[in-house]
Amino acid sequence: MQQDHDTPPPSKRISSIAYFLFLSRWLQLPLYLGLVLAQCVYVYHFWIELSDLIGAVFSNQNALQHVLDMVAVKGTERTEKDLTETAIMLVVLGLIDVVMISNLLIMVIIGGYETFVSRMNLEGHPDQPEWLSHVNASVLKVKLATAIIGISSIHLLKTFINATAHDEKTLIAQTAIHLAFLLSALAIAYCDRIISQTIQYPGEHE
Repeated sequence: MQQDHDTPPPSKRISSIAYFLFLSRWLQLPLYLGLVLAQCVYVYHFWIELSDLIGAVFSNQNALQHVLDMVAVKGTERTEKDLTETAIMLVVLGLIDVVMISNLLIMVIIGGYETFVSRMNLEGHPDQPEWLSHVNASVLKVKLATAIIGISSIHLLKTFINATAHDEKTLIAQTAIHLAFLLSALAIAYCDRIISQTIQYPGEHE
């Protein structure tokens, strides 16, 4: 009798230990929920800084003092008494920094859950992130490395804008750290490319 090709092959029985270990992936769920709470903290922090900036523009003294305290470098004497263009730029860069960290959290929460816990079944949803359709552990690592470089760039830019308040060692150290992040991201992307080519064309690497 000819076997029906449309009938899927019978699945092998999963042992109790293997099934228990497979269920252990749900232990990561509280970690991702914790990151959601961290996202809420960043949202609150963002609106506090934004409201202080707006208040400082309208000459609110408490908001102005808070803004000047935010942009002042620890260990140095604060010389600015009014809201300057540099101070506004540093606060805005701080807001952008919060947004980029929030984007990083979203990638970790959604991408990590999709990769390591369970499928979200968002195919066809109008709000599905474009990158989620082809996310895996390797793609997630590259995207996280790229996001970290962006965050490091913001911090480095803030340092150079206020370079007079920093010593030479601090400027050199932050630049070296940023270059280390950049080289690490390039190494991760290069390794991921080699692995992808090896999987796609296994005979060419023998």
